[in-house]
Amino acid sequence: MTTSIQINLKHQSYLREPEATELGRKIVSESINLIDGLGFEDFTFKKLAAEIGSTEASVYRYFENKHRLLVYLVSWYWAWLHYLVIFQTQNIADPRERLARAIEVITKAGEADDPAVAHIDERVLHRVVVAESSKVYHTKEVDAENKAGFFLELKHFCHYLALLVLEINPAFPYPHALMSTMLEAAHQQLFFAQHLPSLTDVQAERYTETVDFLKQMVFAAIDQHLNYR
Repeated sequence: MTTSIQINLKHQSYLREPEATELGRKIVSESINLIDGLGFEDFTFKKLAAEIGSTEASVYRYFENKHRLLVYLVSWYWAWLHYLVIFQTQNIADPRERLARAIEVITKAGEADDPAVAHIDERVLHRVVVAESSKVYHTKEVDAENKAGFFLELKHFCHYLALLVLEINPAFPYPHALMSTMLEAAHQQLFFAQHLPSLTDVQAERYTETVDFLKQMVFAAIDQHLNYR
């Protein structure tokens, strides 16, 4: 039997908790599909309202604007991925093996449709995150939104992974820099492979190539510093 999970984000990206109502969950699930199909620039609350058979006003009761909605979707993704990594590594004692497995889970998230969350197709959400997540952070309001806690899910996940690095090498000086680079690269390399292939050496949809590249990058950095000690 599949165990149902619920991920609740407690920050100011929304006006009303979308997970608490059927309409809120429909707004989330259909916005993912629309952004995936149209792109974030052409996505509007008017189009979303038409898709879910409701009104723009009802959407605005949950989210102030579409940027806040994208913040919510990307934050939800990071919280879900954090949960997935913990779940799939909990029985691995060796920190090096645990980090290697975490990299696999992160890179292959585009293949995962978690049956524990019925209203969200994580495969589609992964495509949205790969294509659109940089628009969450690269804004003039990023500092104010950071103070409001918009990016806690990503920061908590990065810190969790950084602690794995420090288990392998407690003296490694750049654990958060390394893990944030790895998290970005997991999406960036896939985006490049799909759209700007001359910027990468991995091929689109060949997750094993990206996994190998990220593992080599991460463990080469950790091991090189170990050798210098």
